[in-house]
Amino acid sequence: MAYIPNREPIGSWSRIMMKYKRNGGSWAYLLHRITGIGLTVYLFVHIWALSSLTKGNAAFAAEMKTFTTPPFKVAEWLLGLLVMWHAFNGIRIAVVDLGNGAKYQKTLLKAVWTVGIAVVLLMFILIFQTELFGHPIL
Repeated sequence: MAYIPNREPIGSWSRIMMKYKRNGGSWAYLLHRITGIGLTVYLFVHIWALSSLTKGNAAFAAEMKTFTTPPFKVAEWLLGLLVMWHAFNGIRIAVVDLGNGAKYQKTLLKAVWTVGIAVVLLMFILIFQTELFGHPIL
């Protein structure tokens, strides 16, 4: 009998996600994978954006001016969110894997969330400081 593949990949994906264990470590794993994919996509976008350097200084300056608009600042902040989660959770994974960290994985996950949220809020203030305060803080 021949193998007949499932023709509804999105439907099967959502069924798998509904069966997924809903605990902190499982969601941390899933978010780590998603942020890794997002950072990989960003890497290609970043290389594409830097390709304007081959078109001369004027083209590069015009593109960089576009990147200082509010929509790109929001995108930059979201990128920072991806980087912070991936970095802090990666440190947590390394600590858990390197020794006796499995005992403390829930405490470490809480620390990742706490430090991550604090850093992301600080990044928000630094990125949008001119819009918030009218002048740069730093």
